[in-house]
Amino acid sequence: MTQRHQIAVLGGGSFGTAIANIMADNNHEVCLWLRNQQRADEINRDHINSAYLPDYPLNPALRASTDLVESVTGCDIVFMAVPSSSSREVAAEVSQHINNNVIVVSTTKGIEHDGFKLMSEVLAEEMPQARIGVLSGPNLAKEIAAKQITATVVASKDEDLNEIVQALLHCGNFRVYASSDVLGVELGGALKNVYAIIAGMAAALGIGQNTISMLMTRSLAEMSRFAVQKGADPMTFLGLSGVGDLIATCSSPLSRNYRVGYELGHGKNLDEIVTELGQVAEGVNTLKLLKQQAEELGIYMPLVNGLYDIIYTPKSINDVVGTLMFAEQSRDVEFAVK
Repeated sequence: MTQRHQIAVLGGGSFGTAIANIMADNNHEVCLWLRNQQRADEINRDHINSAYLPDYPLNPALRASTDLVESVTGCDIVFMAVPSSSSREVAAEVSQHINNNVIVVSTTKGIEHDGFKLMSEVLAEEMPQARIGVLSGPNLAKEIAAKQITATVVASKDEDLNEIVQALLHCGNFRVYASSDVLGVELGGALKNVYAIIAGMAAALGIGQNTISMLMTRSLAEMSRFAVQKGADPMTFLGLSGVGDLIATCSSPLSRNYRVGYELGHGKNLDEIVTELGQVAEGVNTLKLLKQQAEELGIYMPLVNGLYDIIYTPKSINDVVGTLMFAEQSRDVEFAVK
């Protein structure tokens, strides 16, 4: 018989709710922590999260709570699904109430503002007693909730952790692959958010498929170029957390970052868009950090520079595409298998 785990999922947004529901369906004891008491009551009473997944009923066994300490006490596995801006604060609090060797898995596709730290690094600093992994991939939450076939990647140097997470989430419509390249998997998830904004803008402006294909392909080259200089394996970007996640977020209105770009393409103000969205679009935060880091490391990233100019100076996406036409490096594929 498969071991039954006691699990806390921290963050009651769309993705946190979706994976919590999968694990409840798999007969694990799951508590979903969120800050809004009315939403927690709704999940417990009506088995629905109307704010984020209004059309998808939840397993009645899934429990919601606004008490962080109660949610994590006694758990052997914790999933972190809170925005990057609050990950350290939540992790520091959780660290005081979990046992040694608890598995903590980050699902947050973002970067901490101070020091360009990835979520796995933040968790390792705040939870030295925990076993850390990350989860990333083309995982649009509404499709997961609708039980459409989806795959993701869990990454850790701890092979046993990978196997446990694979078993936790495995079901007929959700498959988990494993990787040891934590840096590559995490950077893929964080960086593609920036390029999804560009893709959304392109769609809003009616740019042709040839151009969109070029933008996506050069996005992949650009993000992998950055990640490899940071120490990631370039082959990781051929997988689900690289090209897979890039395709999903650059081609779907379900992607928050794509929707930000789409509204920007229609001339809306960034602050207005973020307010209307009601959820964090990590790509907006990542853009500034990525531009600064690329400049410090001397990494050639014309799309990042172009998007920054579009949002913060009066440049158009046509100007950015024009920059690609005249300034991009001539080599198509930069990394070859020897």
